[in-house]
Amino acid sequence: MGYDEPQLTTAMWVSAHIRRCLSVGIPAVLVRHGDDHAGTVLIKWNQFSGGCQVLTPTRDSSGRRIWIRGTGDNAVDEQTADTYVARQLKNDPDLWVLEIEDFDGRYELGEPIR
Repeated sequence: MGYDEPQLTTAMWVSAHIRRCLSVGIPAVLVRHGDDHAGTVLIKWNQFSGGCQVLTPTRDSSGRRIWIRGTGDNAVDEQTADTYVARQLKNDPDLWVLEIEDFDGRYELGEPIR
């Protein structure tokens, strides 16, 4: 049997995540607004000189949400990250894109990244 998580709308999750980031001084910007109820969220985690990662949600074998690095295990330049996001947008018009601007390497998603 799968893991039961509280079901938030995507709009609520994004709003709460932005507030959480801003409360600790990490800029978070909504780049693209997708479907309010069920759109998938991509997180573009911009570490500037440390490069970018694009995180995308999935489920583990027990049904819990985890995040994977859509752009690979290593950080990429911003153009590569933006190209990845653009490709995903072509496949999913309901997609949300959230950019985290992490100058100091303090960002914590709060869910596993694999």
